[in-house]
Amino acid sequence: MAGQHRAGSHTPEGSALRGRAPSRQPLRQHFKGGIADLRRLGSGVSRAHSTPELRAVAGGLAVKDESSQETLSFSWPQLASVPVEETEREARGHHPSQGWRWMPHHLSKDALWKKIREEAAEDAVAEPTLASTLHSTVLVHQSLEKTMAFVIANKLASSTLLGTHLMRLCLDAFEDDPAIIDACNADLQAVIDRDPACDKYTQCMLYFKGYQAVQSHRIAHWLWQKGRKALAMALQSRVSEVFHVDIHPAVSIGRGILMDHATGIVMGETSIIGDNVSMLHHVTLGGSGTGKGTRHPQIGHGVLLGAGATVLGPVHVGEGTKIGAGTVVVADVPSHSVAVGVPARIIKSNKKPEPCQSMDQCSGFKNYQI
Repeated sequence: MAGQHRAGSHTPEGSALRGRAPSRQPLRQHFKGGIADLRRLGSGVSRAHSTPELRAVAGGLAVKDESSQETLSFSWPQLASVPVEETEREARGHHPSQGWRWMPHHLSKDALWKKIREEAAEDAVAEPTLASTLHSTVLVHQSLEKTMAFVIANKLASSTLLGTHLMRLCLDAFEDDPAIIDACNADLQAVIDRDPACDKYTQCMLYFKGYQAVQSHRIAHWLWQKGRKALAMALQSRVSEVFHVDIHPAVSIGRGILMDHATGIVMGETSIIGDNVSMLHHVTLGGSGTGKGTRHPQIGHGVLLGAGATVLGPVHVGEGTKIGAGTVVVADVPSHSVAVGVPARIIKSNKKPEPCQSMDQCSGFKNYQI
């Protein structure tokens, strides 16, 4: 945009936010050496033995218990940290509809950071045109927090909202609440697990706007909880303009979230999203009425919301449920079911499949006719 400040144009760190890099030939030599070093550093990292500590964070998710028809409340993610010595058998017994849990193949924050740097260095050598970008976004930084802060700041910066200020804001949020960066990691693992089009962590972190929109929202939500509502709304406005994703800063979002494609996703103020939720473009979580109470949907753990799905009002979508593409939901949907149509009808109940992982928007209702 003409007259627009580049993110970080006033930073004292120079190339860290200006995106400058050394000349191409020295840069290639630097990266060639860096790749070998990174490979040696990462050679002992085992994905099966990497588990960061989880921290409980505030928030509430109400779901319906079908046997008692009572509304239960719990915080996400009030899940104990999975111990490093957890066996493969125990891990396989966990289902996404039970909430987020670090699995044996997931990377710890430190292992993830090493992997991201290795991927960035390799891509910088393979594609010299991207070398400056990868240097400024990843390789110049010393931690996952700083890279994530730079990515968010660089995307959301404008002529009146400086990238240096936004980067400092993100770092403050990560320092104040380490659960935010843990959630960033969990979302990265979710994308790698569920999106067959994603081959690398850097691919998701640097180029997938759904992932970037969720992480930007986490900063806006932190501001909202701190009572800094004006800045939270300003950030939300930039997210909407840049990513075409409109999430109110008050919305509580769990871990392990995949927003695939993401264009046109809308979530109203009192919406609550559980862990391990997958959704595609043009999903709407809309409100009902003008009151100050709960007006928007509450989505349980492990739910798949198909492309163009609309959920209206203070309804509960139970855990492990699939909402078909183009479906309009205006009433509660029980757990582990398939709902399709306008208005939604329950056409199948099955406690085994985990739709948020399979990402299959069609299976289970191919013979359904409206």
